[in-house]
Amino acid sequence: MLRDRYDFRMSLMAPETDVPSWTFLTNHAHVLIAISRDPDIRQRDIAYVVGITVGAVHRILGELEEAGYIVSQKIGRRKHYEVNADLPLRHPLEDQHSVSDLITSLDQ
Repeated sequence: MLRDRYDFRMSLMAPETDVPSWTFLTNHAHVLIAISRDPDIRQRDIAYVVGITVGAVHRILGELEEAGYIVSQKIGRRKHYEVNADLPLRHPLEDQHSVSDLITSLDQ
């Protein structure tokens, strides 16, 4: 399992040469997706794969936790995250779908 996690991180961390100037998902969604794929991912690794600063990751994690979308638990010097996948998405155009719908649709 540890090897799977390592392989996943390495695939996430592969340098992107043609990063688009905009995407269809927000940074909040990208952070949620990264955490759902690796609940033990470090904030600096989230920042790298999403393409934002560690400070922005810290702010987004705080907002997601305050809204109940994630729960974090400190284990030693690291954090473990759990995604509350049953909550609905926040925008009125999307609120009939859950976080789980988003995550599973992108993991196929």
